[in-house]
Amino acid sequence: LPGRAMVSTAEYGKTSWELSVQVDQRDGDEGMRFKLRVKGDLHIGGLMLKLVEKIKAPQDWSDHALWWDQRSCWLLKTHWTLDKYGVQADADLRYTPQHKPLCLQLPNMKTVKLTVSYSAVVFKTVAEICRALNIRRPEELSLLKPPDDPSKKKKKKDKNPALDDILDMDSISGGSGGTGERHSVVCVFLKDDRLQLRFKYHCFFDLNPKYDAVRITQLYEQARWSILLEEIDCTEEEMLMFASLQYHICKMTMSTEPLDFSNEPEMDEVEAALSNLEVTLEGGNTDRILVSVDLFCCCFVSRPKRLTLRPFKEYWFVFKDTTISYYKNKETASGEPIEQLHLRGCEVVPDVNVTDKKFGIKLLLPVADGMNEVYIRCDNETQYSKWKAACTLASKGKTMAYSSYRSEVKNIQSFLQMKSLAPPPGQAAPDLDAMEMNAECFVSPRYTKKYKTKQLTARILEAHQNIARLSLNEAKMRFIQAWQSLPEFGIKYYIVRFRGSKKDELMGISYNRLIRIDMSTGLPVTTWRFANMRQWNVNWEIRQVAIEFDQNVSIAFSCVSCDCKVVHEYIGGYIFLSTRSKDQNETLDEELFHKLTGGQE
Repeated sequence: LPGRAMVSTAEYGKTSWELSVQVDQRDGDEGMRFKLRVKGDLHIGGLMLKLVEKIKAPQDWSDHALWWDQRSCWLLKTHWTLDKYGVQADADLRYTPQHKPLCLQLPNMKTVKLTVSYSAVVFKTVAEICRALNIRRPEELSLLKPPDDPSKKKKKKDKNPALDDILDMDSISGGSGGTGERHSVVCVFLKDDRLQLRFKYHCFFDLNPKYDAVRITQLYEQARWSILLEEIDCTEEEMLMFASLQYHICKMTMSTEPLDFSNEPEMDEVEAALSNLEVTLEGGNTDRILVSVDLFCCCFVSRPKRLTLRPFKEYWFVFKDTTISYYKNKETASGEPIEQLHLRGCEVVPDVNVTDKKFGIKLLLPVADGMNEVYIRCDNETQYSKWKAACTLASKGKTMAYSSYRSEVKNIQSFLQMKSLAPPPGQAAPDLDAMEMNAECFVSPRYTKKYKTKQLTARILEAHQNIARLSLNEAKMRFIQAWQSLPEFGIKYYIVRFRGSKKDELMGISYNRLIRIDMSTGLPVTTWRFANMRQWNVNWEIRQVAIEFDQNVSIAFSCVSCDCKVVHEYIGGYIFLSTRSKDQNETLDEELFHKLTGGQE
């Protein structure tokens, strides 16, 4: 009896068990379920071979793979055994094609249907999608699952849902399984069956109208909807500027031929080299300069405290290289300054209202424990344009002698003119009765409630006169640039709790910094730049993000309103994007991206 018990135990470990697998043979086919007798030491490749032999269907199975529904993962390592994967008799496996059709809503709210790999990581799938859509820099985009609409849950499903026109990209490109004919297809899909393609990282590298027509259009559309849906705050003056650009773009889109950039002049290598030619006058200096250029003016400065704003005081300012020095008055400028502001690595935020003649610059200056805020107020547009351009260059370590200073000043002046609601000199006021415009389409709901349609139309047309001569692509680029200049551009907000704190706070994540915000006042408490970050890590057990900065500054926080993986992905993603350069020839280090954004659960 003892001998029989020992043999029985040994045999028990080798006993086979029944595994159920659903097989999808065609797209949209629910498939059939097959039962196989397997052992734990059977590898995945052997399981698929046994499955195909049992199906006995003459078909190309090369694209099929096993999907484990409960774990939401693909079993792609064919040399791994069932035991190594942890597959047991209760596993719900599905033998299905890896490439499937996907209905994808683009930022312009149009939907395309194309075949993508469901077994690849999101980074590769997005790159594949962008290649099909002719969108460069796919690392800036990602896939988004639309949020659930509570109103739809209350309603019963319509037996005959409305048909949507969906552009079938596979049919247009002549997929390998088709005849290659070009035609569009009308499919029946619900909103819930779609994913959205969106720009996730707001750091748009090397936007070039010659190569980025689709990218610029989709970026403009995402910016437009963020303004209209009030996802980002803007002033009334800015809203009217955005509305006038939208109106202009609509007019140009309906009246112009399809875009053709083949005849646009392109700067060749010789011209580029000449335009960037500079003479180094200071040996060992990282700034290559032509001559020493200084700015002098009488400005007003204010240093806000945590919860109060000190009034502006008038001082004499001197801007030299990448440093601002200010003095009590012009006569004392030859002596020691009251304070010197070193702008390298600072954040430059415009604070402008052209109508109210308000021309301010907010400087966020890096210090050991975060950022100090300094407000500078200029007298007029000309002064503001020069100082804003100088501050922007200085923040990048460049002086006013840099080749792009003058063009930067002109761009700022052009932007201010675009925001002005007064028509250019000598131009007649628009005839409202002769115009047809649905003004409500170009502004957010807040302004449709505030103004009557005729009032909105008049103000939009007034603002439109300043940009009426822009080309279609110039108008889209101006819209994108104006969107980027908004103070809250690209900032994602999450509720967090810092280590040692007993209250929740807001954490803002931008393309170059983290912002700690007091929830009760909405005011920034501290700002940390990614450039000063030494390292960061995530403790996946306690779900806590820890970050170390220069000068022995460290912070740690847990995420309340999201998974800490979300914050980790944004930090890693933005640091990855900061490593890009034009010399890379658009090749991406995918391994580095996953190293910076991936996590160990």
